[in-house]
Formats: sequence, C-alpha cells, structure tokens
Amino acid sequence: MALAIALAAVPAMAQSPYSKTVFFGDSLTDSGYFRPILVKADPNASLVGRFTTNPGWVWAEHLADHYGTNASANGNGQTGDNYAAGGARVGVDVDNPLNPLLPKVPSMKAQTAAYLAANGGEADANALYTVWGGANDLFAVQKAPAQAAAIIGAAVTDQIGIVGSLKGAGAQYVIVPNLPDIGLTPASVAGGPLAMAQGTALAKSYNDALFGGLKQAGLQVIPVDTFHLLQEIVADYRSYGFVNATQPACLGASSLTCTPPTSVAPNAANTYVFADGVHPSTATHAMLGQYAISLLEAPRFQQVLSHSAQTVGRARADQVSGHLGARPVDGMGWWGGVRGDMQRYDHADLYDGMAPAGLFGIDWARDGVVVGGFAGYGRMDADFGNSNGDFTQTDTSLGLFAGWYGERAWVNGQVSYSWLGYDVTRNVQLGPVTRKHTGSPDGSNLTAALNAGYEFGQEGGFRHGPVAGVVWQQVKLDGYTESNASATALGYEDQDADSTVGRLGWQARFEGGAVQPYAQLTWDHEFEDAAQAGAWLQTMTDVGVYKVPGLAFDRNYATAVMGARMNLWGLNSNIGLSTTTAQKSARDVTLFASFSGSF
Repeated sequence: MALAIALAAVPAMAQSPYSKTVFFGDSLTDSGYFRPILVKADPNASLVGRFTTNPGWVWAEHLADHYGTNASANGNGQTGDNYAAGGARVGVDVDNPLNPLLPKVPSMKAQTAAYLAANGGEADANALYTVWGGANDLFAVQKAPAQAAAIIGAAVTDQIGIVGSLKGAGAQYVIVPNLPDIGLTPASVAGGPLAMAQGTALAKSYNDALFGGLKQAGLQVIPVDTFHLLQEIVADYRSYGFVNATQPACLGASSLTCTPPTSVAPNAANTYVFADGVHPSTATHAMLGQYAISLLEAPRFQQVLSHSAQTVGRARADQVSGHLGARPVDGMGWWGGVRGDMQRYDHADLYDGMAPAGLFGIDWARDGVVVGGFAGYGRMDADFGNSNGDFTQTDTSLGLFAGWYGERAWVNGQVSYSWLGYDVTRNVQLGPVTRKHTGSPDGSNLTAALNAGYEFGQEGGFRHGPVAGVVWQQVKLDGYTESNASATALGYEDQDADSTVGRLGWQARFEGGAVQPYAQLTWDHEFEDAAQAGAWLQTMTDVGVYKVPGLAFDRNYATAVMGARMNLWGLNSNIGLSTTTAQKSARDVTLFASFSGSF
C-alpha cells in the first residue's frame, strides 16, 4: 500500500493540446510588429510597440501564455509566430504608418502566404491558428462610403480564402473572432449618435457576411464573439473595474507608443476600456484573452464528465469482479461494499474529485459456478481546476454477474447499466467578474467486463498466476444549453464516449491465515482513440458547432491493487486499495471495503 500511495503522489505533467499558436491579423492582435523600427529610432522604445496601453499584453499573448506557446511578433527581422501587423487590411498591402518609404504593411493574405511558404506549404495540423481582421477595411469604408459594398465584399472574400487556404494546407483549429462593435469606440462616440450607429451597422454587416460565407463554404471555425462581449462590458463597465468606457486612456493619437507617463492617469491601463480611439486597453485585452481561452477549454470540460463516468464504471466493475476471492461455497449468499474513488487529471489543473459509492449484490453458487445480480449508487463532487467551476455526478446502477471458479483457473463476466445525472457549473473569469453558467444534463453508462486468471502454487499457501481482462463502456451524455445567455454562454450536442480497456498482469495471494493478503499488478491499454470536443456559441448559433482537441489521457498505464481478506464481525471481508500509475496526465485511486455472508 505504501508503494501504491507513493506512486499516486508522483506529480502528473500537464500538456498543451496545441503544438503552437499562429496569429494573422491587424493591430488588435499585433504583439510588436513595429518595435524594431521604433527601437532603431529610439533605444528607449523597447517597452512600446503594441496598440494598447504599453507595456501591457494584447489578447494573443495571454492566449499563448496559457498554452505555453509563442505569440512574439514576426516581421521586421523578428521570427515569432504572430504575423499580425498594425494597420493591416485583409487582402490589400498598405503604406507603412511610421514612414511611407519603409516596406508596406503586409495584408493578412500576405501574412498567411509568408507562413505557408516558410513551412513548405503545409499548416501544422496540431497548431491553433487565429484569423482576425476587417477593422481596417471598415475604416477604409468610412473614408470612401460609396465603395462600401466593394471594399467589404473583397475583404470578406479574402478572409474566407485565408481560412480555406489554412484548412486546405492541413489546419484543423482556426479561431475567427468577429469584429467588435466599433460604434462603441471613443472615435465613434466622439462623432455622435449617427457615427455610433454607422459603426455598429458596419461591424454587423461585415460579421454577417463573413460567417455566412464561411458556413456556405463549409469551413468550420472556432468563433469568438467580440461584438457582443464588448457590448456587455461597456453596458456594465463599472462592474468590470473600469471608470471610463467612452474616452481613451492614452493622451496621444495612437496607442502604439502609449505608456503610463503618456496616459490620462497612472492606472488608466486598468481603468479605461479603450487605449485610444479604437484599440482596447491592457485590461480589456486581458479579458479578451480570458474569453477566448474559456471558449477553447469549455468543450474539453464536457469530456471530463464522460471520463469521470468511465473511471467510476471501471472501479465498479473491478469491485464486482473482485468480490469473490476463490471458489465460492455452494448456496445463496449476499455481499455489499463501499468504495471511494479519487480522480485527478493534470495534477488537479483540469479536475479533481472524490466519489463515494456503495454496492449490494446477491449470488447463488453451485459446483464452482456462480450467478447473481447487484445494484449500486454513487455520487461524485469535483472541481474543475483553476477556479473554472465544478460538477456533481450521480450514478444509479443495476447489473448481472456470472463466473466459474475451478481449483486453479477462474473466469467471470458482468454487464450493468447506470443512469447518470449531472449538475455542472462553469465559471468564466473576465477581470474581476466571474460569470457562472450552469446546466443539468442526464446520461447513461452501459458496461460489460470479462476477467480471467490462473494460479500456480499449493492450496492453503502462497498462490500466484497471470490475470487478463477487458472492460468495455459506452457513456452517453445528453446535450444541453448553459444558463445565463450571453457572449460567454455555450451549448453542447449529445456526447457519445466509448472506452475499451484491456489488461494483462500477475496476481499473488496467501491462503489459510486469519489475514490473507493479496496483490495484483496489470498493464492496461485503452483501445479507443480520443475524440474531438465540441460546443456552440449561444450568441452565434448560425455558426454551428466548433471543434477543439479532446482530452488526451494516456492510453497505456499500470494498475496496482493491494488488499487483504479476513473475517470481521463474523463476515467475510475484503479491504484494499487500487491505484493507477505511470500516467502523464491522469491518476485514479480507489479505497474499497466489502463484506459478505450466507443466507
């Protein structure tokens, strides 16, 4: 037991679901495209270069930091994974705003072409891409209203083409944020109600055309609804820690070189929604990053629910299979047990929970053949890591059991059905505000298991031998929509999760004494591949379901079981511990105690 507990205490290593993060866009995503030019002109400019309240991060840097990837700028001698450049239009190269004699600012179309060219025309299938643009094309419309249809049409077509080229080159995961409501920016507010209405209408027109075109082209993307999120923040800006939502934090015309000394107040980066006339402040960018991360992680949380049910199902199947230690005595008997299943994924960074459960069964045996039935109930209370919420899982099970036990060989099998119920709370942190979204889906778990073994050694003494088994499960989880409809609220489709775990190992036990210890060690293999996880945005239902990488639990691991059989209070008792180990991303420990007697 000491060894098992020590193995269970070894920290698990968290792994990013993405190999890298690659960004294409304009000033909303730019993490320092112009910085080398600024530093060349002024060596003290190393802290500026983002279109926000410098030296704060833009949203892309928060996203990359969460996944341990790169969001440093690419261009002007820089070689990071963020190709976004301030002032970039979707498909048209424009003059450099620092000096028209310098090379033009590459369009998003040119940025994407540069990335693909540098990678042999292939897009890393395991990378996360972002394609966010169109704002500068709308600013071009404001300068030439008569060309609105042509400018927006060309930009939308080019942006759809960028997504299509990435998908065609192998990309699976492409974030496409819509345009924020530019009618709420200080530049629009300064122009009065008409300018605000026009800005809102332009952004909505672009967004509708873009996502309608993506859907028509059959391109599945990960939407980020900055349009409605900005509306929600501005409508209640004081709750988010802001004191001003209509004026810029920076004193200059552009936020590119804005720092605390050139701000309206020392803490303006955290108390103003906007840095300048159109760009978000540091605090707003941080919220955009939190929002994007929540959309990427939420579908994966749903897979925690089905994985938890599978883990409980395997523990229940093992308890049923192991309630007989040897050839049963002829006649009718009963048995009951309690169990505590402790689950942990990514060293508690994704979820951590405890699941007490109880089982009761009746067996009938004759000449080594035993048949019976059992019923059980369990409840799990778990926390999603990093204050992302929690869930409660209940399972009510009915099953049948049969086995044959000879002098040395044995085999048993079982089938059970469990009714699952969940109460789920998902938290979305936006600065100081915690949004709570809840849901109560139902589900089921159909489980079948087969185990067999053979023993060497003398009866009444030390016995040992090989064991083998397989546990198959089909977990179904009903789809549902989260409460508190808003830009952060999601919906989920029905979820089907199959698991087939085979195991091969060795067991040993002592017979004859008042206390009969035993141990078993198996190598387990999950035969089912991890599935992608999906969700849909309640504020963008027309976009449909988006997909992100599913939870990648280790498919190979070891399970150690240690315990002892004895007579307690006149009852046959079995008390022990089971733990998985040799896993990089998951760990499960079960404490169990069962008691049996004859009628």
